[in-house]
Amino acid sequence: MALATLGIVVPSIAAIYEFLVKGRKRLGYRVQMDTTANDVGETAAPGALGELSKDGMPLVDPSIVLLRIENTGRTNIDEHDYAVRDDDKAGIRVSFPGRRVVGLVVTELSDENLRSSLTGLTVRDDLIELPKVPMNRHDHYKVLAALESSDGTTKSDGPYPDPLVVGTIKGGVGDGRIIETRSRTGTPKRAMVLVGFLALLVVAQSIVFFRSDTGTPLDCAAGRLTVTGSTAFEPVIREAARSYQDVCTEASFSYEMRGSGEGLLALDRATEKADVLAFSDGEKPEGMPALVARPIAFVLFTLVINAETGVRDLTTDQIRRLYRGDITNWKQIGGADVPVRLISRNPGSGTRAAFQRRVLGGVREPGSNSDTCRDRDPGSPDGVVRCARNSTDDVLSAVVDFPGALGYSELGAATDRAGLALVRIDGRPATVPDADHGTYPFWETELGYTHGDPDAHSLAASFLRYLTNQVGADIIRAHGDRPCAELANPQLCHPVSGA
Repeated sequence: MALATLGIVVPSIAAIYEFLVKGRKRLGYRVQMDTTANDVGETAAPGALGELSKDGMPLVDPSIVLLRIENTGRTNIDEHDYAVRDDDKAGIRVSFPGRRVVGLVVTELSDENLRSSLTGLTVRDDLIELPKVPMNRHDHYKVLAALESSDGTTKSDGPYPDPLVVGTIKGGVGDGRIIETRSRTGTPKRAMVLVGFLALLVVAQSIVFFRSDTGTPLDCAAGRLTVTGSTAFEPVIREAARSYQDVCTEASFSYEMRGSGEGLLALDRATEKADVLAFSDGEKPEGMPALVARPIAFVLFTLVINAETGVRDLTTDQIRRLYRGDITNWKQIGGADVPVRLISRNPGSGTRAAFQRRVLGGVREPGSNSDTCRDRDPGSPDGVVRCARNSTDDVLSAVVDFPGALGYSELGAATDRAGLALVRIDGRPATVPDADHGTYPFWETELGYTHGDPDAHSLAASFLRYLTNQVGADIIRAHGDRPCAELANPQLCHPVSGA
């Protein structure tokens, strides 16, 4: 009976994994325009597009192609996800049979942070080579190409063949090839077939389950686990725990996410230590020798600023001057005429510790002088308004609410949040490749802590394994972070000392 159960469970999990989990990573393209210049229509200067030239010579049969490249999956795509050699700078190649490329320009970016990755566009005869652009969920960019017939004569036997777009993503849906994304109505036939197949599997599995003595999947653990620690990593933990419970129905979780420091203290002082798991942005402090760490993820952080401030890029020196109080108004560095307000995390926060260590050069942030974040408290000395908040979400809300506010946050929590903007540091965006290669400084290793080594069959041990297997790794990626094993320099997720 056990073999029969596995015969249903394994194919079921495999199908769900292929459709829902691997399907998170996919790259698509759309040819939004492919027309001769004469067919573009009336412009402010009639015939101007038809008078395209190359090296001073008018094009005989000019045509224009607008191509959109987009991340259509449910997780981010990084430079190393493109299935090409490490020394190959191109991630996607687009060829135009019967035509040659005479000009190329990027016309639209969903995020200005993409611009620095698009400096490697190259053109060769009928071929465009697009670089390995890191793209967050829903990111896209567009390129506009001007083309001429390969032989310099006017084509008379109909339209040119469609452009050929070639690219592959490692671990992507299906075989990982870049796919054309078109607007469609109705439910795709392939999806209907898969849904029907899964429905049959569910019915079959239910029959086997109710005839069996046990229905527990492999590596599941029962019990209740209290998860505490980092508020920056909390969204990952909650989603992973829900996913774990969907499969392991005898497990339950409670959450006490009050910051890395408080989480480690709670674990160290817990009465039932085997039932508590703490997550910390970086290493534990001294004085907790019984706590054992396991590297879970490479977590990116970012400075966040009120969108109306007018600043999007700060040097490391400017950041340190801001937190010393040397810069009190954004107009001093080219921004809007509005006072600087600094929104920090409370002491004990792992995010705050990472900011002090990696951006401020080990210098501790000055203490708060405001409870409201708007005005200094009565009796406090003159200077920049400084306040602190208990959680990542509280910091982000305060930055949105108060003009001139600057704070910091885990990258995934801040992405696509209305009213605030992400700040580049020394011209570099918060991306895994930049941090991985040492050009972006604000990151930390997310560590999972237990009190001693947990029993291999405990819920704590099972959940830690789940976070580092394929499903957990996909959830980590979907939130903008990266499993340690996937880094180009995995030693960055260094083991902690025996403090």
